[in-house]
Amino acid sequence: MQRDDLERVRDATDIVELISSYVALRKAGKNFKGLCPFHQEKTPSFIVFPETQTFHCFGCGAGGDAIGFVMRAENLSFREALERLAERAGITLTPSRPPDPELDARLLRLAELNALAAAWFSHVLWNTAHGEPGRRLLEQRGVDRDTAERFQLGFAPESWDTLLGHLTRQGATPDELVEAGLAGRRDDGSVYDRFRYRLMFPIRDRDGRVIGFGARALGDAQPKYLNSPQTPLFDKSASLYGID
Repeated sequence: MQRDDLERVRDATDIVELISSYVALRKAGKNFKGLCPFHQEKTPSFIVFPETQTFHCFGCGAGGDAIGFVMRAENLSFREALERLAERAGITLTPSRPPDPELDARLLRLAELNALAAAWFSHVLWNTAHGEPGRRLLEQRGVDRDTAERFQLGFAPESWDTLLGHLTRQGATPDELVEAGLAGRRDDGSVYDRFRYRLMFPIRDRDGRVIGFGARALGDAQPKYLNSPQTPLFDKSASLYGID
């Protein structure tokens, strides 16, 4: 699959028109609002943003672009959803790449590290004093624990090396953590936790693998929204979404 394929399909797809075929939407300022198709709710918390061609549910945390919506709504893989939208737009896609065992093993390792991180963030949120700010924010937003746990929401504590230490003790190398987007690298070569003092939202593919994270800062930390960087596993142009 070529990046040009993604751009052509995204440019040819109007997310409001697409989602309107699944959800009854009404205008809400410059955006559109409706009942979320991914969880039961009586008060609409599902917002479609025409300007960014994305959607986000403030109730369950689901979000993404048109491809991500079709993946969730139709239970399709990324490639299948892309093909569905390409067919809808009359676009012919580049054939898929041949299998690459070495690359596949590398992607599997990155997904494993993301899964370990997601489990740890969830543990911090619910089982430690460090998670209290995150629990308080969820309560203020009306997100109950069952919903939060279903999507494995978590919390990154205000630390530069706690996740790093946790995953290193489980066999991860600093280079792997940087490649996975869980750590950043300073000019002197040392590494640090990328996510700090943030509510964490795992981003998953159709197979349930954690491919990246969206994170919302608490307090006055900047930037308010921070997502995983581009990685071999996480394509920001296909999976990026905002969180509020």
